[in-house]
Amino acid sequence: MTAATDPAPHGPLLHAEDVDVVRDGRHLLRAISLTIEPGEHWAVLGANGAGKSTLLGLLGAVSHPTRGVVRVLGRQLGRVDIRELRAHLGHVNPRHPLRSPLTVREVVLTGLTNSIEPELRRQPSTEQVRHAEELIATLGMSRRIEAPWTTLSQGERGRTLIARALMPQPRLLLLDEPATGLDLTAREQLLSSLDELREQHPQLASVLVTHHLEELPSSTTHALLLREGECVGRGPAAETITTELVSACFDHPIRITREDGRWAARAARRATAVR
Repeated sequence: MTAATDPAPHGPLLHAEDVDVVRDGRHLLRAISLTIEPGEHWAVLGANGAGKSTLLGLLGAVSHPTRGVVRVLGRQLGRVDIRELRAHLGHVNPRHPLRSPLTVREVVLTGLTNSIEPELRRQPSTEQVRHAEELIATLGMSRRIEAPWTTLSQGERGRTLIARALMPQPRLLLLDEPATGLDLTAREQLLSSLDELREQHPQLASVLVTHHLEELPSSTTHALLLREGECVGRGPAAETITTELVSACFDHPIRITREDGRWAARAARRATAVR
């Protein structure tokens, strides 16, 4: 992607200021502010119903705030053609509706047109195919490059969809609970792939939504903690993913540890009365 086609070649990739989202009289988000710079990798954490998916919808230009301002790649939602804006975002949908047996390479190439099936009138160039194969290699899927979609495991599908989302060379990658349903090996392969991807593309920013700290890559730089639509913590990951703030986020005493850059959470033991 060149600066000529990029809506925001400089400055924050995303800026949200005092954002409310209200549906049927209920606040799904309240007074949320967030700024994401190039190269930052944010985790959005919270229990089910905390507002994580609602926030991701705003960041992905899928929905609009009820109040407040959201600027994605320098463009304010409500004042821009969101279809054009989405072309510059990489949004990984874990419920990708593909049913036909496209190969991994073919699925990744559909990211060029943001379509489910290949557009027969538009053939990818040699350079685009090479770019797809490089992304497939980065995500650890080269050995499965000719495998049909219908034969892929859930973990393999997830890594294929991340490569697909990166085909248009977006500056912001959005990941909605990408490790959900994966076994231990598949989860670790996915997280290692994300770490490698972020190292190879230092200007890429990302937002990963989850409610499991074990699903955070070690390359996570920042975190936003949500509870019932409100922010209870925001900032650098080491200062935000703490025992105190995560316990407040989930409304339960939780002990946080970190080893080799990865986080773990366990329920803290409650003090017992001395008889």
